[in-house]
Amino acid sequence: MTRRKKMVERVTELMDKPEHIRNIGIVAHIDHGKTTLSDNLLAGAGMISEELAGKQLFMDSDEEEQARGITIDASNVSMVHEYGGKAYLINMIDTPGHVDFGGDVTRAMRAVDGAVVVVDAVEGTMPQTETVLRQALKEGVRPVLFINKVDRLVNELKVDEQEMQIRLAKVIDKVNKLIKGMNEKMYNDGWKLDAAKGTVAFGSALYNWAVSVPFMKSSGVSFRDVFEKCNSGDMKWLAKNSPLHAVLLDMVVKHLPNPLQAQDRRIHIIWHGDYSTAEGKAMVACDPNGPVCMMVTDISFDPHAGEVATGRLFSGTLRRGTECYIMGSAKRANRLAQVGIFMGAERIEVEGLTAGNIAAVTGLKDAIVGSTVTSLIDMTPFESLKHYSEPVMTVAVEAKSMKDLPKLVEVLRQVAKEDPTVLVSINEETGEHLISGMGELHLEIITGRIKRDKGVDILTSPPIVVYRETITGTAGPVEGKSPNRHNRFYIELEPMDPAIVKLILEGEISMSQQAVERRDALVAAGMDKDEAKNIKAIEGTNMFIDMTKGIQYLNETMELVLDGWREALHGGPLADELVQNLKIRLVDVKLHEDAIHRGPAQVIPAVRSAVKAGLLMGGDSLLEPIQKIQITVPSDQMGAATSQIQGRRGQVFDMLSEGDTMTIVGRAPVAELFGFAGDIRSATEGRAMWSTEFVGFELIPSGIVTDVVKAIRKRKGLKEQIPRPDDYLA
Repeated sequence: MTRRKKMVERVTELMDKPEHIRNIGIVAHIDHGKTTLSDNLLAGAGMISEELAGKQLFMDSDEEEQARGITIDASNVSMVHEYGGKAYLINMIDTPGHVDFGGDVTRAMRAVDGAVVVVDAVEGTMPQTETVLRQALKEGVRPVLFINKVDRLVNELKVDEQEMQIRLAKVIDKVNKLIKGMNEKMYNDGWKLDAAKGTVAFGSALYNWAVSVPFMKSSGVSFRDVFEKCNSGDMKWLAKNSPLHAVLLDMVVKHLPNPLQAQDRRIHIIWHGDYSTAEGKAMVACDPNGPVCMMVTDISFDPHAGEVATGRLFSGTLRRGTECYIMGSAKRANRLAQVGIFMGAERIEVEGLTAGNIAAVTGLKDAIVGSTVTSLIDMTPFESLKHYSEPVMTVAVEAKSMKDLPKLVEVLRQVAKEDPTVLVSINEETGEHLISGMGELHLEIITGRIKRDKGVDILTSPPIVVYRETITGTAGPVEGKSPNRHNRFYIELEPMDPAIVKLILEGEISMSQQAVERRDALVAAGMDKDEAKNIKAIEGTNMFIDMTKGIQYLNETMELVLDGWREALHGGPLADELVQNLKIRLVDVKLHEDAIHRGPAQVIPAVRSAVKAGLLMGGDSLLEPIQKIQITVPSDQMGAATSQIQGRRGQVFDMLSEGDTMTIVGRAPVAELFGFAGDIRSATEGRAMWSTEFVGFELIPSGIVTDVVKAIRKRKGLKEQIPRPDDYLA
């Protein structure tokens, strides 16, 4: 029997034993050693040869990943680990570390219950470490810590045994401070990382060894041994006497929850339905006999089987032929064609899959990433997946040959389905297809795959920065008149309270909440009670509130009103960019008594025009994306590094010294960071290490707004003249 076949048999034997399942994600900053770690765990489980571990990069199966040496797509694999004389099924997801692919981390955290946070012993916690930790805690995913590259402390920094332990303790302390700052309740409930209790391990993924305090006690291997063997270069002794997979997976089994334990807690975080219903009870209990309740966290395309939906099954059992409904789409059944699991790039079919597992299924034609899949005709959907970052760059793409245009349209649809952090749109004025993504690398990978994997030869424009529009003052009541003059809508506009924007972005406020729960959260944040109980819709960070009373026919017209509002949000009047942080109150409505005179062609333009005019009246302005920059350089290169931030409309707000190195923390607009990589290398003689992290949108300095707006309008083929409120209210 082949190694793979044997592993598949062992995996399938454990699938219906949730107490013996651990769903985990490997998360870290880029280059901290996640994929090498994953390789060694797989080797320890007998899935790949030990000789190839760390070199094969089994989880980086895409040729682009192997060429660049980074993880781009989250990869799933199932393996078996023996602990305490019992077999455990480990469903593991290796996630990307590069900030441009952070959306994959967000999605993976919904599928898992525990996370192994990997931190480089020398570099310590980095911006992306904080980000992935925040994503894990937000989803109720419990972390354990692996401090990697411990050998670097001894061999590169030449520390002694005592200094090594001090530095490792500092890393643990820093991660604990992050956990406490992000969620003090979880921290106090036992999520504090403690080396003595075994929730921290130390080692080297490259050399396939690790230690933890419990393992050292049972094996007799000590920190002195670690120091001496690192010092002498005898890594093989450490790998033999303290193998990485045994230490790490023992920690995973002992300290991370199984689906029964996790779902009892996590369902209350990610689902806001009625817990007394059949689906509510089944999900909390991880019941294989309950209705199917699954959330799709990934969509990929198999050239033979078509779309493959991967996601966490919280309740029920999946089998070939199972009929499921996709919440939020047409109420038609999708029949499962295949049910399976992923073993890296390979998908293995199985007879059935029960609650608590990560499933890979075909046949869910209506599903997108974030879809709630259920055997019920109706169910409250799961909390939507919200990535902390937003698209900040755009490229225009066109087919090289006109005959490929229909194929390009279909491919772009697939791309948007595969990666929800990608926005695909059409410039109505120029007819260009636009792809918006997280950064230059993200767009480069997407466009490269369109050419390589999808077989469409395309031309791309240079990257363009994505802006947002927002209101800076108040306006209203603004009157929107329907084209037939028979219907009038009166709205008031103002900026959204930043505290409420923050709650929306963090997923604490949403339309999927029970109305009373949402009202109470908003009142606690400072919103007027009457407003809080009359919210009709939340779109991005924009809110629509109906403050009218007893308007005849309004109920049956409200959906059209919201459609008009949404259309206005999708392209503001200044530069046709998305609108955010806008609060709108509907204060009065006059409707024609005959339904034929208040149809879509009348209501939608009236509301859309009123919103756009109101934005201009209230001081419409542009927001630009901002990135946090962290640069580590030798002390003598500090001036060169800081000048690279300050010369880009940036600010330096922190400087940390450790030995002969300086860490400079600052921020700068994305528009000013084109070419930053080459410039920082040149300025510091190639000695700088840096990382960037999206931190949000901020108002553009008033002095350059007009120039930026005109440049955007010209690029989009719009009239150069900026519109006035009257242009929409005529």
